[in-house]
Amino acid sequence: MIKTLQKKFVITAMTAISVLLLVLLGAINLVNFVLVGKQTDRTLTMISDNRGVYGNKPPMNPHPGPPSAIAPRDDHDTFMASTFFVVHLSTDGTVLETDLSRIASITENDAEQLALEVHEKQQFTGKVDKYKYQIRSLPGGPGYLIFFLDTSDPIYASIRVIFLSAVIGLMCWFMMLGLVVFLSKRAIRPIAENIERQKQFVTNAGHEIKTPLAIILANTEAMELYNGENKWSRNIREQTHRLSDLMKNLLLLARMDEGAAEVTTSDFSLSALLEESTAFYCEPMGLKQINSEIVIQPGIQIHANRENILQLVSILLDNALKYTNDGGQIAVVLRKGEKHVYLQVRNTCQAIPDTPPDKLFDRFYRGNEARTQKSGGYGIGLSVAQAIVKANKGSIRAEYQQPDWVSFTVTL
Repeated sequence: MIKTLQKKFVITAMTAISVLLLVLLGAINLVNFVLVGKQTDRTLTMISDNRGVYGNKPPMNPHPGPPSAIAPRDDHDTFMASTFFVVHLSTDGTVLETDLSRIASITENDAEQLALEVHEKQQFTGKVDKYKYQIRSLPGGPGYLIFFLDTSDPIYASIRVIFLSAVIGLMCWFMMLGLVVFLSKRAIRPIAENIERQKQFVTNAGHEIKTPLAIILANTEAMELYNGENKWSRNIREQTHRLSDLMKNLLLLARMDEGAAEVTTSDFSLSALLEESTAFYCEPMGLKQINSEIVIQPGIQIHANRENILQLVSILLDNALKYTNDGGQIAVVLRKGEKHVYLQVRNTCQAIPDTPPDKLFDRFYRGNEARTQKSGGYGIGLSVAQAIVKANKGSIRAEYQQPDWVSFTVTL
């Protein structure tokens, strides 16, 4: 129980941290990508506005001061640091001239091919290959100019930021994992201590109640020897047995929660066990005029604790018998899958409970208070069944099936 609680705490905390890191790093990279894109657009617009020739560098500040490490580059520096080329096209798409003076990584033939590709697109701005382009007309001149700006450096810079943020994010994630695991024990310590006190209370109370119950039962039997059996002595004996069974189940749950219940496993035939168990319920089902459908696949062997599985089957069949309406139906199906064995016990009822199916496994939950008391139940049987299944490394689920079926499926 404590380890499960600690595991859930770590998973919840790391899920929140993971979402936070993803949102934070994703936002940083998204903003960086948008800013880089806007910067390249501004640079390309500046180049096209100046027709690819910025002119002479403006004079320096007459009152120079110490250089600033955070001072932004001016337009002239940006222009000089840019890698671009210009292609002059006629209106019919003929290449008239190319200017490759600002780039060395492309040939004249490649530049012409890119210009013709842009001409076919008929778009004044866009991107082709690794180049952003803009088209500018020549006032009073033939054709138009296409300015191509190489965006390799901004792309590599963005990729570098993504890579670094991913590496740093993973490092932070593992550091936080270690910190959360370290702090989880301290965080759940009050809850763990409270759970342990509750378990210890149930265990101690159960052992303390055993003796008074045994004395009450012995005295009741002694009174019946002297005075004979009557309705009061029968009620005392029935309620004593009922309370004794309740304490046995509570102690079983406490031992399983503490991990102290030893589960000795062996190979046995589940098909034979289920056939023997269902045979005992044929008469009670007949008294309530319940139609039963029992489908047991023969030869199914499992490796588990036989006594636990026998108790599990009894609990499920008892529960189905108690809550099936007179003249209703009970279906028991045992089948073998590729890797697991499936046991399903279904029964009809007067009305499907309003609570979620998982609520049926809560301790002392009663779907129908009056009928449960009348039939001798005390609302803990399905909790014991769930604990037994978990102890034998299986799973159990409840579900409602229309119109009035309640189904329990055990996977072993």
